[in-house]
Amino acid sequence: MKQGTIHSREDVVATGIVLISFRPGPVPDSALVDAVVQTGRQPVVVQPEDASANRFAAGAARIALIDARDAPDIMLAAAERLAPGVEAVGGALLVLSAPALAMRASDAGATHHCSDIAALSAGLALAARHVERMAGDRRGARDAEMAGGVGGWIERAIGHGRPCVVVMVSLSRLDLVNAAHGRPAGTMLLRAIDSRIRAAAAEVFGEATITARLSGSNFVVAGMGGAGEAAAIAAALEGALARPVLAAGSPVLLGTRLGLARSEMGDDAAALLRRASEALAEAKASDGAVLRVAHPQGVAPLDVLGVDLHHAIERGEIDVLFQPQVEIATGRIVGVEALARWYHPTLGPLGAEPLFAAAERADLGIALSDHIQRISLARATRWPQALDGVRLSINLTAADIARAGFAEMFLKRVDASGFPRGRLTVEITETGMIENLDAAAALLAHLRGAGCRVAIDDFGTGYSSLAYLKALPLDYLKIDRAITQDIEGSPRDRVVVRGVIAMAQSLGLAVIAEGVETSAQLALLAAEGCNYYQGFLRAGALGEAQLVAIMESE
Repeated sequence: MKQGTIHSREDVVATGIVLISFRPGPVPDSALVDAVVQTGRQPVVVQPEDASANRFAAGAARIALIDARDAPDIMLAAAERLAPGVEAVGGALLVLSAPALAMRASDAGATHHCSDIAALSAGLALAARHVERMAGDRRGARDAEMAGGVGGWIERAIGHGRPCVVVMVSLSRLDLVNAAHGRPAGTMLLRAIDSRIRAAAAEVFGEATITARLSGSNFVVAGMGGAGEAAAIAAALEGALARPVLAAGSPVLLGTRLGLARSEMGDDAAALLRRASEALAEAKASDGAVLRVAHPQGVAPLDVLGVDLHHAIERGEIDVLFQPQVEIATGRIVGVEALARWYHPTLGPLGAEPLFAAAERADLGIALSDHIQRISLARATRWPQALDGVRLSINLTAADIARAGFAEMFLKRVDASGFPRGRLTVEITETGMIENLDAAAALLAHLRGAGCRVAIDDFGTGYSSLAYLKALPLDYLKIDRAITQDIEGSPRDRVVVRGVIAMAQSLGLAVIAEGVETSAQLALLAAEGCNYYQGFLRAGALGEAQLVAIMESE
């Protein structure tokens, strides 16, 4: 886009900032345009006569910049015309004029004032934060309105003695769709998703349901029913949202997180919605689980799960999914991590965290680990040709490593499955304390000598990171998701990530970043030299059919 020219209204959608110049001449001050561009924004220039409240409100821009250094009176009149439109969309009106005019500009409706070009970068940053804050307030108000309608429906259902199920739905990667195809394509995609959600709800609950879209890519579903309907709506939504959606003619796979809650005795709508929201928050913070189910109030979940786990393995409720590991340089899926899932008959799918916590409570950790290793290897051995060459990562627990003769036992299990040792990586979690590092080092060295590779998982979350790096023979270092997601934070956060990657590289280790969910995170990680990533930016934990479909599409 050329600087200093007048552009069409369509350009406003892509840039988000309108520059109205009252300086003499056909184009604005080039120094001013350069100063705006240096902040990472490309201004769309409009003539003063086109700067009306209605036209601004109808566009997608959220920041109006008025250059009034040479025409203060006209500037004030323009600010008064623009202010209603800016306020209507929660935007910011920044005026560039002499310091003495700051109060008059504010009275005319300006939200921010800047006295010279040197201060423009800070002024635009403040204006952008104002827009973000207003957007959050407006989203919150809309969420409250929509959730209020759902809440009223739930209150009436509970008042008639009917059990209810609530599912909160959150989608990710919509920013990539908007960036690649434009916001209109993103809007059409959300409409298609809304239709799928409504169809799934109608299939499970019939007419006894209500759905609503909250802000952005968040939805809520409520329906009348018990445990059977809860399991059915979870499965229906997972299936409906796992299928690609067309955006501008191209298939797009969005990331999905679900939080589910069932009504209990004494529940009201607010309590039920709150527990579903908390379950959704747990899903977003999980190791890749699509669904989290809220536990009943006042029940110790691990005690309940510990009892149920005794029979879960024999009933075939414990299974595995696979999360892709992507090579940053090429964008290719080069490996997958096997992630345990417990398909609980009443609570729905549970991820590795509650599963292993329950196993520890029930003293079933070793039995559970053995089971997951066996089924992971058995599934990988039967992979079709599309997955040839893909590495498999299996998690080992601290209890595994402490077992006498575990290395030989594990290698026999691998060989019996038929899966090649050379394509196998064992991951040890840094949060699971290894009491005898010398014995662990010898065991892992044995596995490496037999052809396997070794990764340290969740790096940066425990207290023994450096000791592990010094003592254990490793091939990969996996950065914990909490550290990965901090890379978009402050400069100090980026220094921490940079230091971890540099330390790993100096030790000859490849780096895998976990929990990558945005293109900005990936770009920053790539700039720091990270080798691989896994996370919802590419895909969550997938069944074999979904994994094969992704690989075949590549």
